[in-house]
Amino acid sequence: MKVTDRFLKYVRYDTQSNESTGVTPSTPGQLVLSRELEKELHTIGLEEISLDKKGYLMATLPANTDKKVPTIGFVAHVDTSPDLTGINVNPRIVKNYDGKDITLDAENGVILSPNDFPEMLGHTGKDLVVTDGKTLLGADDKAGVAEIITAVEYLKNHPEIKHGKIRIGFTPDEEIGQGADYFDVEKFGADWAYTMDGGDIGELEYENFNAAGAKIQIQGRSVHPGYAKGKMINALMIANKFISLLPAQERPEHTSGYEGFFHLHTMQGSTDSASLSFIIRDHDRALFENRKKVMQEAVDYINKLYPGSTTADIRDQYYNMREKVEAMKYIVDYAFEAMEAVGVTPEVKPIRGGTDGARLSFMGLPCPNIFAGGLNFHGRYEFIPVQSLEKAVEVIVKIAQLVEERAEV
Repeated sequence: MKVTDRFLKYVRYDTQSNESTGVTPSTPGQLVLSRELEKELHTIGLEEISLDKKGYLMATLPANTDKKVPTIGFVAHVDTSPDLTGINVNPRIVKNYDGKDITLDAENGVILSPNDFPEMLGHTGKDLVVTDGKTLLGADDKAGVAEIITAVEYLKNHPEIKHGKIRIGFTPDEEIGQGADYFDVEKFGADWAYTMDGGDIGELEYENFNAAGAKIQIQGRSVHPGYAKGKMINALMIANKFISLLPAQERPEHTSGYEGFFHLHTMQGSTDSASLSFIIRDHDRALFENRKKVMQEAVDYINKLYPGSTTADIRDQYYNMREKVEAMKYIVDYAFEAMEAVGVTPEVKPIRGGTDGARLSFMGLPCPNIFAGGLNFHGRYEFIPVQSLEKAVEVIVKIAQLVEERAEV
């Protein structure tokens, strides 16, 4: 099956993750897709296929060489972001993109325009898979899933391409920071791996944010507004004050490159109580630790103004994989060389986010990140060029080939 056909099939499964359920996988649709993938892997003829009750799917393409070759892995996640619905995804392909606006949803005036997303112009002449303007697409990371399965199927069907043992793994709940929670690194058994979870074609990443989540709870005092003088404590106004204490220019919309940020991503409440959820990010570990300190200092200041009103639960989520990958820089070099060999210009850059690979690197599985090809993730303007899907498959195949060629006899 062609990689595009696989991708178009997978995105129709509703696999949004949900951090509020407290179970793994966090939503049943993820397991539905993983069971279908399990069947597909059996059909292809892979071995050591396992799908556990938490939704972790692993399989092996056995080595076809007598050389002593390191076991390498490729990892992707089946869930999609909770930021926008993934129900009834209805993709279409815009052939030979001409550089102009693409109408996604005429009824509601949803336009994918290079005026808003200039990166589109880097893909003129390509065939773009787009949404119907009502859902996200799911290239993050069903593109990675489709690319990995297509690549191992290609290798299975072309035994003239020599390779070592290849392990593949598909995880749930990456989008809510839990993708590596129950990943059995020992069972996976790879010397190193690659996540196929990057963005635009050519991206190659072995640095990512250090990450923490912060949940702020504010308790106010609700009193009838007609009799509130000297009595009411409005939790929403306290929340507003709290937000104002964080540096306004250190929000995602004002930062790029290695710059970190504080991001308020959910807020809800009433006069009586309010809750705020933040993510805290920075590539530099010392700056990251300071950001958490700034957040706690803001809480302490609010509690001086309104004693006992505010609590913070600040928890680390993952760290910069560079700490673990840099000592094995050759695994990045393999990916770099593979891209060049198949006509892709590598762009080594820091991830302004994280992947399962970040946590897996700290769990003993060094795991750089390779492009999956999609752009504008997590929203209705998401798209992916067909040609990027195809090149990602070629990169996986070439990495396997290069590792075998460089191995000892």
